[in-house]
Amino acid sequence: MSNSVANQRWKWGIVAVVILAAAWVGWKYPLNLGLDLQGGTRLILEAQDSPQTKVDNDAVEGTLAVIRNRIDGLGVSEPIIRRKGTRQIIVELPGIKNPEHAIAIIGDTALLEFIGAEWAPQEALSTENVALLAGEEARIAYFEEKDSQGKVNHKRPIFLKKTLLTGADLKLATPATDQYGKPAVAIEFTDTGAIKFRDATATLVGKPLAIVLDGKLISAPNVNEPIAGGKAQITGRFTVQEMRDLVIQLKAGSLPVPVKIVSKTIVGPTLGRDSIEKSKMAGLIGCLLVSLFMIAYYGWGGVVACVALILYMALCISSLKLFHATLTLTGIAGFILSIGVALDANIIIFERIKEELRGGKAVNDALVTGFSRAFVTVLDANLTTLMAAAVLFWLGTGTVRGFALTLSIGVLVSLFSAAIVTRLLLDWLKTRISSPETKLFRLGKR
Repeated sequence: MSNSVANQRWKWGIVAVVILAAAWVGWKYPLNLGLDLQGGTRLILEAQDSPQTKVDNDAVEGTLAVIRNRIDGLGVSEPIIRRKGTRQIIVELPGIKNPEHAIAIIGDTALLEFIGAEWAPQEALSTENVALLAGEEARIAYFEEKDSQGKVNHKRPIFLKKTLLTGADLKLATPATDQYGKPAVAIEFTDTGAIKFRDATATLVGKPLAIVLDGKLISAPNVNEPIAGGKAQITGRFTVQEMRDLVIQLKAGSLPVPVKIVSKTIVGPTLGRDSIEKSKMAGLIGCLLVSLFMIAYYGWGGVVACVALILYMALCISSLKLFHATLTLTGIAGFILSIGVALDANIIIFERIKEELRGGKAVNDALVTGFSRAFVTVLDANLTTLMAAAVLFWLGTGTVRGFALTLSIGVLVSLFSAAIVTRLLLDWLKTRISSPETKLFRLGKR
């Protein structure tokens, strides 16, 4: 008897810890909503041929990887990024309130160049004979000098000559501040890049080193001495957001081929609110109907099933928050379906216990035998469901994976609910009602 009491206390302790952990997770973490529920941006990008690169499968896969890295840097929760056909890429960004900013980061090529340069005379602003002024082949750019508020107060012409390094020579890019406390980007070159950078700065002492991103001059510091060690800093009176965007682009690398935005759809939050409200109503009605059925058919056993169901739903929602899963409409469908799976486990167990009671066994023996025999069937049924969900998650994309994830979490939680919670509640209840043999499950003839 003492072993039985100790075993009961041990199980109640597990349930208490799980409930407390679920409550903490529910309070600590938000529930991530998908594009269809909270709104956001849906883009279709198309890879374009360039003079240097033709679009092929490798180019598109490389573009896909760079875009995924850039979006990860944006901090978007559970974005959907997948190929469409041979050239197109679909990007769904839930919760993005400034799509133009996201489009700029995703779509820019981010080709970084370090170019040997020379300050041009002021008349270069109005002349067309740039090569003649430079004394050699060069192109002209204009360095925008900004005031402390970021406004351009002067344009200084500069000759851009030979590209000495590119972003391919970078190993690392991180946020930093310059000597005046202004936002900057700290960069570190690869071993080969560090040698190139040292040699380049050695030939440019007293001259500017132009830093160009996607053809736009962003900085042109003068080189005072050769820079060894492979580390440098990009400054240019950046705002904090510009600095962060540049870090994201440099860390992700440049796109192998240019991309073009062929479709942009902004999904408003109204559709999401309507979907959530309708899903809530459908879920409440469904839970109410099945609860009424369980209580009407099983009596006190039905009450136990309803209590276990409430705990089951709370644990499922906390699990979704804990794993940072994104809830979509199809995910809600998977969650509601898993409620049926959870009740199905209770029904199988209850029916088996009723059979044992009809056979003349005492309540304690019927519970032990019924649970042990029925749980094998429940376990087999849930394992096959988990296998199907795993295949969906592995082969599916986007909302299909969301459905598979919520279904899997529901199945696992339902096993815990049926094996421990329902059993504990039945053991507790049988000692507190009279004639448990008949009242516990409304035992009667069929």
